[in-house]
Amino acid sequence: MTEPSGSRNPGADPATRGKTTIADGVVVKIAGMAAREVDGVHALGGGLARTVGAVRDRVPGGRASVTRGVKVEVGERQSAIDLELVVEYGVPIADLAGDVRENVIEAVERMTGLEVVEVNIAVDDVHLPEEEDEETPEGRVR
Repeated sequence: MTEPSGSRNPGADPATRGKTTIADGVVVKIAGMAAREVDGVHALGGGLARTVGAVRDRVPGGRASVTRGVKVEVGERQSAIDLELVVEYGVPIADLAGDVRENVIEAVERMTGLEVVEVNIAVDDVHLPEEEDEETPEGRVR
């Protein structure tokens, strides 16, 4: 009995036996989670995105979106990431941006195998200690 063409080839590298594609949404989620892990990041997303997101989060069954404030471009072997951050007051922004960049690159490259060619960070706001946290809805009844 002969082996069918394309079946077991013990000498072939397993990496050459098919194609793996990674959706943009996968990279968005990984980058969003990695950015939020860094101390000093209050939230992700610009003003309008956070406002719309806060309203959506208050709808019963809604929850905070990990993808808010994250945009990516994903190719076959590389990705580029854009982040919009709100930082905590008092945190050195240049240091925070470096920490976020490092954490995002490490997470995306480790989990996907894609080379991250750039992580662009836009700091859209500073969260002041006395500001009400828009992520926490206040009840009408006490």
